[in-house]
Amino acid sequence: MVIFLLALLAHSSQSLRAQPTTIRLGHVGFPGPNSIFALMADEYARRVNSDLKGRVEIKVFHSSQLGTDEQMMRGIKIGAPEMVAPSTVMSTVDAKFGVFDMPYAIVSRAHMKKVAESRQVQDQLFGGLPAKGVRVLGVWENGFRHITNNVRPIVRPDDLKGIKLRVPGGVWRVKMFKAYGANPTPMPFAEVYSALQSGVMDGQENPFPQIASAKFQEVQKFLSLSGHVYTPAYLVVGEDFWKKLPSDIQATLSKIGWEIGNFARSQGERLDKELMGKLAPPMKSNEVDKDAFIKASAAIYEEFGKEVAGGSDLIKLIQSLR
Repeated sequence: MVIFLLALLAHSSQSLRAQPTTIRLGHVGFPGPNSIFALMADEYARRVNSDLKGRVEIKVFHSSQLGTDEQMMRGIKIGAPEMVAPSTVMSTVDAKFGVFDMPYAIVSRAHMKKVAESRQVQDQLFGGLPAKGVRVLGVWENGFRHITNNVRPIVRPDDLKGIKLRVPGGVWRVKMFKAYGANPTPMPFAEVYSALQSGVMDGQENPFPQIASAKFQEVQKFLSLSGHVYTPAYLVVGEDFWKKLPSDIQATLSKIGWEIGNFARSQGERLDKELMGKLAPPMKSNEVDKDAFIKASAAIYEEFGKEVAGGSDLIKLIQSLR
């Protein structure tokens, strides 16, 4: 009887060990072939689940199913969820991430690749995060952002005066558009379509894949090709959860996370080319006076350099990688 019970316990223990570790990966993007967030997260899950079959299972939750970016970034510190793919909201975790809110700081995806792979940039941006309960496992893509609205074409910063503009969470995007004369309001991505449809917001700013996957072209008249900011996305894991994982699993999760960066940027470039024809028409597109926007942005750079410790040096480092 004793031998039977010991055998039963041993079998139960093996069964428990055989259960793969489930990792929930949350993002606010919508599903579909035009969604860069869906493409990145799903590809990451596919590669990890293949390489770590039987040991780890990544489950992707899209469309803010696990909460807004802000809610998920708070929850990740207690393991609910275990992973998140945030973007602009990272500046609420560490003010230095606001460097990617500086207008025209990133000039191309080739430039962004150099920035993402720079050991100096990684040390400055990511080195202090584990002490804050999170860790970055990769730099992915959100993309070059453009302005849509229902009032008028935006050619110069003055054209934004009085326009109610939805922006993501993070102080610097708000400061930037206030400097241009707009009335920016942070709002969860999942709420933007109805806000534009009802007139609560006149416009918003996002990369093509987010505009298309959220179908903003159905409720917006003008698409102004400002490309005012390139925002990365990040693969973020909770530090407490991370420290409990075996080192070989950590290595695989991190390796694939960084590899997805190249996949993300190539998909972003492809979608930019493919989606323009689907967005305009129905929206009417126009070029902007980028020199005027750059000139109007000087005060934001100066303020960032003064307010954020190491901000000026980080801006210079990123500009030196062009």
